[in-house]
Amino acid sequence: MMGDLVWILVSAMLVNNFTLALFLGLCPFMGVSARVATALRMGAANIFVLVITSMTAWVLNTFVLGAAPYLRLISFIVVIASLVQIVEIAIKKISPTLFRELGIFLPLITTNCAILGLAIFQTNRGYGFLEGLFFAVGAGLGLTLALVLMASIREQTELATVPSLAKGMGLVLIIAGSLSLAFMGFAGLFSS
Repeated sequence: MMGDLVWILVSAMLVNNFTLALFLGLCPFMGVSARVATALRMGAANIFVLVITSMTAWVLNTFVLGAAPYLRLISFIVVIASLVQIVEIAIKKISPTLFRELGIFLPLITTNCAILGLAIFQTNRGYGFLEGLFFAVGAGLGLTLALVLMASIREQTELATVPSLAKGMGLVLIIAGSLSLAFMGFAGLFSS
């Protein structure tokens, strides 16, 4: 059982990384990855929302939506939007500086397809409560890893001489593609 949970965690974090392998959550990946400190904070906010979403999706699937699975998607969207609003209010109260740093990307967690993808993948894979939690933590750590890697590379490129043709978003896309290729190398790590 513990081996399965570790596999779920590592798979969600590396092999099936939501951002670099499944291309989910690209908006914060491109927008908030200019500084490592901000990337870490956004990753923490995403981990929190992913874990709460995982627990809520399990409760909805187990106790509420058994007779009405056609309401699953709309239920997930409503729950995710509500959770992100709670996180946004909490961050604004606890750390106004972080709230300003994250800017528009904090409410965009609501439309972050990685959050909705987690709920749908968890449901389709038939994960129980504990498996869903490990899946959410792994997905969140993977998203955080992608954000921090991108931010650290972007900070280093500020000090480098970059041709004007590749500056700005062009360089960000080149870096993202290279990171994605590197993470695709994990695909053969575990057989499912």
